[in-house]
Amino acid sequence: MRPQPIPPQPGQESVWDYPRPPRVEDTTKHIQIIFNGEIITDTHCAKRALETSHPPNYYLPIQDIKTEYLTKSDRKTYCEWKGWASYYNLTVGDRTALNVAWYYEEIFPDYEQLKGHLGFYPQPMDGCYVDGEKITPQAGDFYAGWITRDIVGPFKGESGTRGW
Repeated sequence: MRPQPIPPQPGQESVWDYPRPPRVEDTTKHIQIIFNGEIITDTHCAKRALETSHPPNYYLPIQDIKTEYLTKSDRKTYCEWKGWASYYNLTVGDRTALNVAWYYEEIFPDYEQLKGHLGFYPQPMDGCYVDGEKITPQAGDFYAGWITRDIVGPFKGESGTRGW
């Protein structure tokens, strides 16, 4: 059963207007991720993936990420739209987040613009920011959406959304 979408106000987007399969678009919004007090990325060259019922996932260019904090993980997952993803762990000082960043090593042609970009789960971070606004992570441990005040739901991952 499709939930009742929240009507967007001026300047807002509804996740129920996003397509399926997802669309990827460039964004010049200022994206920052902070983990254990360290700025992991600071960029104006991200891409965002927009999919029905999900807040945007941000994909960050590898050249704008402090990769010295990343170590390859053995984890692999499959996305029906984008392909096979591989993962990184993130360690800064005495703190580690396992399988927190992913990239598409084997990517389907429609999503090749994500090559050279990493997505990050926002939940374990000290903060993820879009144009200075600290985002709210999408609920659940499976999803990696970034909720800002200009995005309205309801969002998949919240209690009672398994059947969407």
